[in-house]
Amino acid sequence: MFSFFNWYKLSGQVSQCPKRLPLSKIIAAWLGGTIATATLAVLGNSVELLMILGSFGASCLLIFAYPISPFAQPRNVIGGHFIATLTGLVFMTLFGIHWWSMASAVGTAIALMLLFRMPHPPAGSNPLIVMLGAVNWSFLVTPTLIGSIVLVIVALVYNNIGKQKQYPTYWW
Repeated sequence: MFSFFNWYKLSGQVSQCPKRLPLSKIIAAWLGGTIATATLAVLGNSVELLMILGSFGASCLLIFAYPISPFAQPRNVIGGHFIATLTGLVFMTLFGIHWWSMASAVGTAIALMLLFRMPHPPAGSNPLIVMLGAVNWSFLVTPTLIGSIVLVIVALVYNNIGKQKQYPTYWW
């Protein structure tokens, strides 16, 4: 029945599990994620706007633990979040909130991020966040656009402290 599927592939023994990051990088990533999230929270409280998006936590992992990853570059962080949230809003507006519209929005957001060369894995959850929260169109500006820009600004400062560090590796 499932002759097209090789169950051996599930063993996962193609390669070794990657080594743990050095403790100094783990501490640096913890501090960067803490500072970025605190910045968003304090800024949001001061202007009485929602500035935190659930997927920003995963963005912080990429930006501060793996800052040279293509997924952590500014165009990917900002563009990926913008594309995915916009996709969720368009699908919710046109089709409502259903299992199939959520699934289609996620798939479409993935395809659009890849098409525009702005893949950012944490943003893949944004269409679901949009629909499960039944948010309005202002969600595209705040927290999505402004929040992702603030994350990048914090990363630009934090990830360039020290002689051996450089962020970003590219803009466009």
